[in-house]
Amino acid sequence: MDIRLDGSTRIYYVVGDPIAQAKSPTGVTESFQNSGLNAVCIPAHVAPPQLAAFFEAVKSMQNVDGILVTVPHKIAFAPLCDELSESARFLNAVNTVRRENGRWVGDMFDGQAQVEALLRNGAVLEGKKAVLAGAGGAGTAIAYALVNAGVSELGIAETDAARRDSLIERLNGLGKARVYAADSDPTGFDIVINATPMGMKDGDPLPFDAAKLTAAMFVGDVVTLPETAWIKRARDAGCRTSTGLDMFASVRDLIVDFLLENRRA
Repeated sequence: MDIRLDGSTRIYYVVGDPIAQAKSPTGVTESFQNSGLNAVCIPAHVAPPQLAAFFEAVKSMQNVDGILVTVPHKIAFAPLCDELSESARFLNAVNTVRRENGRWVGDMFDGQAQVEALLRNGAVLEGKKAVLAGAGGAGTAIAYALVNAGVSELGIAETDAARRDSLIERLNGLGKARVYAADSDPTGFDIVINATPMGMKDGDPLPFDAAKLTAAMFVGDVVTLPETAWIKRARDAGCRTSTGLDMFASVRDLIVDFLLENRRA
């Protein structure tokens, strides 16, 4: 499609480290312009030590209306916001921030998007046992969404024990599912999800022991590639799958709706 870009164009950044893997600049820009908005999404490669300085600079730019937040900044960006949604406060993480009457409001859609992608691809979550690799920004959001979607049990495999245990305690406090620490063995689980960056680079280790996958399991991933090594091994085992691109399709729509909400009001 033809992209409008001129002095009146509104700017939305997507910030991450790395950023080359991000699909948002194309997908979100197309959604904006298809909605009739003269706006573009621009990638910003910012390392963690410079994140706060980047945001301070962005706040001074009067034609910037929002920021999409990706790996590894989703947790670090939350305290930089002036206001957080209910889910973002619980998760202490954001993936989208919009300028609203001079304030910066953050929300988190990764969990909702992953659940939508799983269901759209045929997964059944109600009453099922799920295991999740990763308790970072995306993993925390997905864990919260799975519990609210009705899984009966949720195992969390995370190398940072303090982060894992804190999340487990908070999720168990909801009283909706049994949540506990897990490891790389997916045996006994119905839903097996990678919510780590593993798979972004060739040679990355797998999040779980793929030799123990069975065809009865449903396997998901957050890495936005058509077929990561993890998804390939799952398909080889006969599993039904949901890819990071499936999740991105859902999260893109949720993000665009949030960013444009005030403009449509």
